[in-house]
Amino acid sequence: MNKEVFKSRHISKYIIPLVVILVIFIIIAASVGSAKVTIKETGLIIASFIPGINYLIDEASLNQQNVKIISQIRLPRILISVFVGIALACAGVIFQGIFRNPMADPYIIGVSAGASLGATVGLIIVSGVKLLSISSASIFAFAGAIGVTFLVYNISRIRAKISVVTLLLAGVALSSLISAINSFILIFRSQDMAKVIFWLMGGLTSASWQQFYIIAPVITVLLVFAGFFLKDLNLISLGDERASQLGVETEKVKKILLVLASLIAAAAVSVSGIIGFVGLITPHIMRLIVGPDHKALYPASAIAGAIVLLFSDTLARTVLQPREIPVGIITSIIGVPFFIYLLLRSKKEVF
Repeated sequence: MNKEVFKSRHISKYIIPLVVILVIFIIIAASVGSAKVTIKETGLIIASFIPGINYLIDEASLNQQNVKIISQIRLPRILISVFVGIALACAGVIFQGIFRNPMADPYIIGVSAGASLGATVGLIIVSGVKLLSISSASIFAFAGAIGVTFLVYNISRIRAKISVVTLLLAGVALSSLISAINSFILIFRSQDMAKVIFWLMGGLTSASWQQFYIIAPVITVLLVFAGFFLKDLNLISLGDERASQLGVETEKVKKILLVLASLIAAAAVSVSGIIGFVGLITPHIMRLIVGPDHKALYPASAIAGAIVLLFSDTLARTVLQPREIPVGIITSIIGVPFFIYLLLRSKKEVF
């Protein structure tokens, strides 16, 4: 009974308000851009595509040009940014729980490094290759992220256990090596440097419905599957020994969650490029608000991550119109000051 009360309180106190904020942000984001559309009309256009509500909307009264702009250009990008934000934030929650380290994020074990090398290969060496409307950069970024993560995992594995210290060191070492390889490739293909750097800075300029239809189900399935291990993650946060005493197969659960979090982050990075701080800062913020229980922290961080990335991407495409800023720059500008604040706050708590 107490657990049900706990869940209902968290849903009413945190989850529902966050969902409302996200819906408001989606409508605002869809209304702003080079072609201005009123908030009211944007809401009606979006509602006209929702089953069960669309029959209430008089579609003949809607401006068809605005309908096309919102439905074909803005909504795919908005929804992809929502899913990427959810993915990065949830991956951050999982990594921070596994490592019991609030400074851990989705890129800690080389996900971003692998994705950057894959993207460089996709953009320069095998450009033009597509699979189900997904670009070669996205395909190779996903493959690179998974490949490097698998390599780091195998380097850190000692018999049946994973050494966290070795995992982190291997991730740092391989990230440095891959950065050098990327630079070496760009020396010989300097004419392609701009598009590679733009991808590495993160962005959603190529967002489309085809991308969304592929990436959304993948991320959703992985997130739901990871959600089954939240109770175990709570116990692992207390320490491996304590978790084992309470019946958790710690090494097995860690491996599963490590693979799932890496896949989630890789799927997000493959369509968005390298977007920093969403997976690091969002779990921090929500942990301060909802507490350390992953059953509340995981869904709250998911929605908050969507809000943070949607807000950042909206700024990225509107603040310097018609020029667009890579969204990774915006998340860093927002994230770094907050990160420094957290460091200063933890320093005060220690002393």
